[in-house]
Amino acid sequence: MSSRLNPSTALSGAASGLALTLAMGWLCAGSTAQAQETPVPAQGAAADQAAAPQPAPAADQPPAPQPGPAPAQPTEAHQSPPSDQQASTPTAKLPFTNINNPFVNEHMDLLSTNSLWALFDERLVVANGQPSWLSRGEGKTEFQGNSKGGYGAQLSLNEADVVYEPRFTDSLSANISWAWQNHHENRMDLMEAFLNYLPPQTGPVGFQLRAGLMWPEISLEHTTGGAWSVVNTITPSAINTWVGEEVKVVGIEPTLRFALGDQNFTTTAAVFEFNDTAGTLLSFRGWALDTLKATATSDFPLPNRSPFLDRAQQNATESTDNVDHNPGWYARAAWAPPWPFGLSVFYYDNRGNPQVFQSDLQWGWRTRFWNVGLNADLTPTTKLLAQGMAGSTIMGADTDGEPWVHTNYQSAYVLITQKLGPWSVTGRAETFATQEHGSEMPPGSGENGWALTAAARINLTRNLTFLAEAMNVESDRDNRVTLGDLASPFESQTVFQFSLRYRI
Repeated sequence: MSSRLNPSTALSGAASGLALTLAMGWLCAGSTAQAQETPVPAQGAAADQAAAPQPAPAADQPPAPQPGPAPAQPTEAHQSPPSDQQASTPTAKLPFTNINNPFVNEHMDLLSTNSLWALFDERLVVANGQPSWLSRGEGKTEFQGNSKGGYGAQLSLNEADVVYEPRFTDSLSANISWAWQNHHENRMDLMEAFLNYLPPQTGPVGFQLRAGLMWPEISLEHTTGGAWSVVNTITPSAINTWVGEEVKVVGIEPTLRFALGDQNFTTTAAVFEFNDTAGTLLSFRGWALDTLKATATSDFPLPNRSPFLDRAQQNATESTDNVDHNPGWYARAAWAPPWPFGLSVFYYDNRGNPQVFQSDLQWGWRTRFWNVGLNADLTPTTKLLAQGMAGSTIMGADTDGEPWVHTNYQSAYVLITQKLGPWSVTGRAETFATQEHGSEMPPGSGENGWALTAAARINLTRNLTFLAEAMNVESDRDNRVTLGDLASPFESQTVFQFSLRYRI
């Protein structure tokens, strides 16, 4: 039997919890108890973001406090204070009304425009290239050219998100988000749902705890919590595309923060389940660059495979599946020196059993990787981000000393953002590769590739942001010939995107 997250149960549980929370908030609205205000990251971000900072606040994402060197990322003009820093009082108004809001006071925000909001992403896309991997083709992005591979254009709503970030006390908050994704097989689904506990730090050691359905703190390009959006480009790197697709967990994540002199350190360790299939896309499809995000019941299509693996593995992979019930773990360490840069190291092991499968032919995958991150303020208006990832994943029984699938993978990128007046201009260069050693994978199933991305961003109004992006992806993969019936293993694709993000 498949142990997948049940969306009906998740939604009914969220609704019951919301009703109980609102009732408690009504009873507590008149309380006059005073307590010291301690900012709580509205997005559930770890307070070590100076060591591995996420992009700076944007109108399409609520900002989280970031101690230490401030990233030189664009900030939204006239941005409203985040819900955990806005001194709301019992005289606050309900959204769109003149009624006093009983669900908001200086220590609590259960229902306001700071805690409940929506984000829409409208796209104009012009792209060439082979059919997308989402159509079970060999393309590396979510878009594709016309029937002859030449340029084609499309205008559509690409994503719509609803985000609820209640603050129960000065120390306890939550993040619950739903996403509608135009190119996702499960278009509307629960995206994240976790609690964040960040009590006041009264001594040399600070503590934080996150628990629920969430992404680990890996990406330097995304905001944490909220709608988990990339800030300065439209498309994330290959590393963080894959994190968004296959590295989502249901777990418990404690974090400790401490200082040694003027050196700040953060350590995180977590135990999780519901991520046994991580690695399926990397092995059968390879790396990709897209904006798709795993959800509670995600299904991603798989390309053509060998006849044996076509029979053994379902034609889709489920990102949040619990095949073998073995808990996995990850750990992270970050260092923030008194200089304007930070380093982080992350290790992940899902402890999947590669020989266990379900009746729907979802397999356990043993997936492990290292990720290293660097951020640096080169100048007050120039920001550098870099990540490198290397790992392996295996699946299936041993045959002649090798499992059916055994994929090693690597990727790295360097990104620089320059602030130019109201504009932010970003460039990113990256490389990616896989090597295949599995006994049932066709020869030449690995790949090599690189991508260049240029993007520009400007905030048109308080709630409206415009982004433009040009991206070229080139890759060499023998499966395009052996399994995809194409004439060449090489593909070059160029994608132009124009995005309007509107928050209400």
